[in-house]
Amino acid sequence: MTNKRIRHSADGLELIVEITEAGEVKLLYFGVPEYAGQELDAKSYANRRLVEVQCTGEDTFIHHGLKHAGTMPGGRLVYRSHRTEESAGGSSLAIEQHDPVTGLTAVSHFQFYGGLPLARVRTELRNDGGRELPLEYVSTFAYGGAAGEGERLWDDKMRIHIAHNTWCGEVQWKENSLPDLGLFRAFHHSVNRLNVCSIGTWSSAEKLPIAVLENTETNTSLFWQIEHNGSWQWEVGDAEVHQLCVRLSGPTDAETQWFKRLQPGETFVSVPAAVGAVRGGLTEAANSLTAYLRTVRRRNEDNRKLPVIFNDFMHCLWGDPTTEKLKPVVDAAAEAGCEIFCIDAGWYEDSLGEWLPSTSRFEEGLGAMIGYIRSRGMVPGLWLELESVDKASPLVGKVPQEWFFSRRGRPVLDMGRYQLDFRHPDVVKHADETVDRLIRDFGIGYFKFDYNQNSGIGTDRGADSFGDGLLEHNRAYLRWVDRLFARHPELVVESCASGGMRMDYATLSRFSVQSVSDQMDYRLMGLIAAASPSVVPPEQAGIWSYPLAGSDDEAVIFNMVNVIPFRVFLGGQLPQVSGRGRELVREAIAFYKSIREELPGAVASWPLGLPTFASRYTCLLLETDNRYLLAVWRLDDERSRIDIPLSLPDAADYDKHDFSCAYPAADTDAVTDWDAVSGTLCVSLPQRDSARLIMLRKRPQQSSDAI
Repeated sequence: MTNKRIRHSADGLELIVEITEAGEVKLLYFGVPEYAGQELDAKSYANRRLVEVQCTGEDTFIHHGLKHAGTMPGGRLVYRSHRTEESAGGSSLAIEQHDPVTGLTAVSHFQFYGGLPLARVRTELRNDGGRELPLEYVSTFAYGGAAGEGERLWDDKMRIHIAHNTWCGEVQWKENSLPDLGLFRAFHHSVNRLNVCSIGTWSSAEKLPIAVLENTETNTSLFWQIEHNGSWQWEVGDAEVHQLCVRLSGPTDAETQWFKRLQPGETFVSVPAAVGAVRGGLTEAANSLTAYLRTVRRRNEDNRKLPVIFNDFMHCLWGDPTTEKLKPVVDAAAEAGCEIFCIDAGWYEDSLGEWLPSTSRFEEGLGAMIGYIRSRGMVPGLWLELESVDKASPLVGKVPQEWFFSRRGRPVLDMGRYQLDFRHPDVVKHADETVDRLIRDFGIGYFKFDYNQNSGIGTDRGADSFGDGLLEHNRAYLRWVDRLFARHPELVVESCASGGMRMDYATLSRFSVQSVSDQMDYRLMGLIAAASPSVVPPEQAGIWSYPLAGSDDEAVIFNMVNVIPFRVFLGGQLPQVSGRGRELVREAIAFYKSIREELPGAVASWPLGLPTFASRYTCLLLETDNRYLLAVWRLDDERSRIDIPLSLPDAADYDKHDFSCAYPAADTDAVTDWDAVSGTLCVSLPQRDSARLIMLRKRPQQSSDAI
């Protein structure tokens, strides 16, 4: 008997699973086609296990340190069967293994999508034995050949791209060698690893659940995003002999205090992830993930129409709305061309919890204020923070403590707020009734769902562990969101968590608009905005613009360039902005409306590299079916001109006059020169902290379907 292979090779991704004579299942290859073959020694081959599962009380069988390697009963799993299915949108592969000692059955699921070089993966565990199985770790994806292509050793050729994230500092990519981050060759393998995880209800509080592992020798990359709105973990570690392993998971015992007692007959499904491979680096990986998200995202009209949103919080009313303050802002928003007006925090009575309209802030009540917004031709919206209840809220004394997260018998408090537990049916009922009442009573068509706390490791009420309670709450919340949109399919809901603190694909696949950042400095907002398409598609990325009373023309233009390539979140002191400033706002929104229908197909690239807060010049290039849009930002840089390598196809067919300053249209000096041979555009910006939007219309024969 010889080893058998299961192969998938399509759409730029090749997967090879090998089944040994003894029934061991190995993920032999996961990468770009075509697999050239490798001579693996016995130890290297052993590290290609498809699944890692660790149960309490089980041994491990290799020298591993803190790495999730050599797990048991994962190491005893043997092949039982596999099945493939074809569908209109792609295909799927499921590989079933079984542990004869414990009765654990593990099924590895791979969902492939036509045209995309990736797979959505998850691991399903079923206890087919007669005893409880105490789970500590379950891999969603495990691959021991991450540096197999090429001749050089992994410490020399591999680079890791990690998306750092924090409040007001989102989407800050850093590229490092693995030795730079402490993972270096000490022998033919070490016990070290690069460990990245997120803990709690903010899934992207420190890092985004996305990374790219680049092989600089072969110009290929392995990439992944973990599709979860709670705790997650991934690690890159070396293995015998000079191999590199990648393991992805949701919550774990060692890192995030997750532990699950899997009873006989019970099933547990891991957190899903999308994993893929491309020729190229971060840009190619990000565009593949964008195409994936556009494929799996909930179908909705909002991501096609992209209405312009005004929100009265940022540099405007700061959560203190009244009729007197709101009316001039509503008028200014309508005159600027806004189509949705959201009243942010402060519209409710007392504090977070009951969500009853204030009886003192609005003349003739909230309904009259909502009516005024509608009379100005805009859809009314309200801010909600449904997952939180202020400790001073009357609701706290009216409901049982089982509504809230607790640990060791005591309620969890963060920033003076309790965390509602969406596993409780009455919490779900309360959330349903709140949203339905506001829609019914006031005709609300837009909600901003905010979430300004991280409730940490979870809750142990009715759970096997803190992490178990958190995971089931996370999943219950997503089920509630799915039912909400099933009831109200036309409702537009913005997802916000102090900006981008919950910017994961489980969230992005459901909500049509995502608040990217709470950054209050428009210059830094420009840097965040420019980087955002690496994580959030432009048609979902809500970016703030906030012209102030004292803003000069260049500050207004910079603010508006920040938002034109994305979803417009207009705020600021619009009624007090100068007449010329308001004209610039109207011009920007009018231009946005003329091109917004193309944004849902736009493909992003960064000719000057992905920006960070250290960038002094940056740009973003969006390619649509009909045009190229180039946003250019100059920050604290003395140079008035910048050469931008565009690498356009058929660059020689264009001349300087084909490029124009789309915004502001009056600037006829922004395009200084065009070198058709090198494909380099020279752009001039008039002063520090200025920005321009350049446009190039494609030749008719160049129009093609974008991703």
